[in-house]
Amino acid sequence: MQQGHLSKQQLRHRRRMIRRRNMRRNWDVYLMALPGLAFLIVFSYLPMYGIVIAFQKYRIAQGILGSRWVGLANFERLTYSFEFKRAFRNTLIISVMKMILGMPVPIIFSLLLNELNNKYYKSTIQTIVYIPHFISWVVISGIFIDLLSPSTGMVNMLIQALGGEPIYFMASPKWIRPTIYFTDIWKEFGWGTIIYLAAITGVDPQLYEAASIDGAGRFRQTIHVTLPAIRNTFVVLLIMRLGNIMSGANFEQIFMMYSPPVYEQIDIIPTYIYRVSFDTLDFSYTSAAGLFSSVIGSIMLVSSNALIRKLGGRGMY
Repeated sequence: MQQGHLSKQQLRHRRRMIRRRNMRRNWDVYLMALPGLAFLIVFSYLPMYGIVIAFQKYRIAQGILGSRWVGLANFERLTYSFEFKRAFRNTLIISVMKMILGMPVPIIFSLLLNELNNKYYKSTIQTIVYIPHFISWVVISGIFIDLLSPSTGMVNMLIQALGGEPIYFMASPKWIRPTIYFTDIWKEFGWGTIIYLAAITGVDPQLYEAASIDGAGRFRQTIHVTLPAIRNTFVVLLIMRLGNIMSGANFEQIFMMYSPPVYEQIDIIPTYIYRVSFDTLDFSYTSAAGLFSSVIGSIMLVSSNALIRKLGGRGMY
């Protein structure tokens, strides 16, 4: 028994020595990581102390330490708020629809792009579809507001030239959600395309050769070789999308494109929090709404990862 106990101690000691040796060997890597770690602590973890105001009747003059504690009263108010329920429903609908409509696009496009043999043409297409990801929603929303303008927009000019009536895309309850979905896919599918192309590049060429010898054409090779090879990449991206289900509706996009006529269709939790915070200065209530949204997102992330691992897939952790 004593000998077994000593062997465990020796094993722990050996692991500590290996970790220390790796840290000494890769000290420059750890040093490079310190600024990022410091940034994360200062701007992500320390501000989490402010979560306590969700359980208070917060007053700016009294501060966090002086404000009265009210427990779960702010969360109870959420359950009675029609506008919060509407924002919660819109957040789920828009996030899920973006995921359903948006995730297949980069997969299909990367598979098609992978078939190109001309490297220069291929890299040019990659760059073109990749650039919108880095453009601010402020710029993109301005572009689409001009393009979809009912009086001077190119889209409505084309519709009128074909004999149709101009459509108020940005103020129409019928058209605002399709507009949100389309602009989001247009902006982000290039980013997903690059990720899937990187995964496809890592596929062993011998697998394609073996499939070709067995008589499989390009389509069957794609179905039986390429798609299974990028499954883990798809799973990771799916888990990330599910984990961001409460923020996937994208505050910046909605905030730049919505207006009072379409609050019913696209007012989401982040925009609702923004409006209520500055209209009423009720920061306790809006902090409760934000904390509720974060908790739901965390539950979705953990649950989706656990479900995928249970089904035999590889999760994120």
